[in-house]
Amino acid sequence: MRETQRERDISEMALSDTLQDLQIIEGREFGESQTRGQLSARSVREVLSRVQDSLRIAGSSVEQGVDALKNVQQMFESGEVHLLLSECCSDEGISVENAYLDLVSSLTQFAALPLCEADSGDLPARSYAAIPDRACAVCAVLLTLLRRLGTGKETPHCSGPASPPSQLARALAPLFCVFAVTHLEDQPWTSEASRTAASELLDTVVQGGSFVSVAHLLCGEAPGDEAGCLGAILEILKPELRKETWKRNQSTKHVFAWILIHVGRPWLAEFLDRVFPPSLLMSDDYRTENKVLGVRCLHHIILNVPAADLRQYNRAQVLYHALFNHLYTSEAQLIEVVLPCLLDLLSILEKPPGSTGTPRKPNRYDEVMRLVLTHMEMEHKLALRRVYARSLTLFIDRMGIVTVRHLKRLERVIVGYMEVSDAPGEQARLSILDALERTLKLAWLRVECRLAVLARALLRLLFDVSMDHTPLSPGVRAELRDKATQCLMLLDHSTQGKLKVLLMEVDSSCTDHAVLECIKKVIDTS
Repeated sequence: MRETQRERDISEMALSDTLQDLQIIEGREFGESQTRGQLSARSVREVLSRVQDSLRIAGSSVEQGVDALKNVQQMFESGEVHLLLSECCSDEGISVENAYLDLVSSLTQFAALPLCEADSGDLPARSYAAIPDRACAVCAVLLTLLRRLGTGKETPHCSGPASPPSQLARALAPLFCVFAVTHLEDQPWTSEASRTAASELLDTVVQGGSFVSVAHLLCGEAPGDEAGCLGAILEILKPELRKETWKRNQSTKHVFAWILIHVGRPWLAEFLDRVFPPSLLMSDDYRTENKVLGVRCLHHIILNVPAADLRQYNRAQVLYHALFNHLYTSEAQLIEVVLPCLLDLLSILEKPPGSTGTPRKPNRYDEVMRLVLTHMEMEHKLALRRVYARSLTLFIDRMGIVTVRHLKRLERVIVGYMEVSDAPGEQARLSILDALERTLKLAWLRVECRLAVLARALLRLLFDVSMDHTPLSPGVRAELRDKATQCLMLLDHSTQGKLKVLLMEVDSSCTDHAVLECIKKVIDTS
């Protein structure tokens, strides 16, 4: 214990002496040759190396680590820019850029998350208790460094080559970006203060590199632009995105997803081989939250990579099977992201309806539609019913007229969903009425034989909504009535006025005034 404390004291004294030497050299009245001798004796590389040793010896001690960081921050604030950035003041054969890359790696490692050895990838919240304070201290140092890089200029102290500050800032940008994104979002290892500091750091990285936005920072001006740091960031994350390691650090998947979402067309195609496997790996996990995150990443890839690239090497087919298997889950939050993703993928795998001018053979659209309708018909959980009902309209729109192949089962699903209330929001009923409206517009030729069933279900819905015991807000009641009335009008139009004849036989003494108003509106419609 005493030896450890002694090592820390010695390290702090050495670091303090080094920082003092670095900061006061400029104030001494030496000749030019004497100043150069001082610079070679106390090089930037030596200073940065001692900084790293100080952080390493501090270990798990937050207070000693923060003290060391304050010393480093003081060095960046008051040290002469020439001493900090010039190549002539570094060790022979070792560039200032490499020295600062090592330093920033050590600084960010000080605020790194503890690793998890369990398969779950989760650690208790207390394991992250010290991380926010460490992150704030590291952010302060990095911000100071970035600001000095922004004001750095070549100085006349020596004629050796200088490392351009903008070049050094761009070289450090990937490390800064990964660290900032790690502490940017609301997570167990962040606090409001650390999130604010990380956001300021990211903004400074963007502005310091003369970038317009985060996307510009990641991608550059055009595909292949070396100014973008996406490739370097993916290289940093690569060791932690393997099958054996991606769960050890809880922040890795979130950093990867955040970076990926900020890269769009046409830049993403260049990195498809590096972002597709990790996204597929996360979507195939047994935990729902990881599946959802993986599917969101895959959906972003589908939307921002050319179809030809996705079809190459059978990627789209592999992706289809992975997403299709997720349809057998009973988790609403997963189904909510899988269905839109599948729809966009199907537009890549299959030709749009009517594009060939010949009857379309059953394909993957029909396969997915059959399974979705089967699950909808048997589903009793309200959360899942809402998700399915919202997605059904999208499927009907995308499939077009070929929806008639599934009309028998679709009719049973629509009627069943209209019968069950999911008050107070009635999202499932509202969505299923939208689906019915689209179906009536597309498949009106096949509706006449279903007139009695659909009319009865719509009138029953109107009567149910008009009952006072139903806990609905006036706005929801009015929206349900309007949508149901619109469907009755379309149903009457599809059957050449046969519904009006049936509605005229309704006994006005046996129903509510609001229902009669809706019926009158249908009858009066030409």
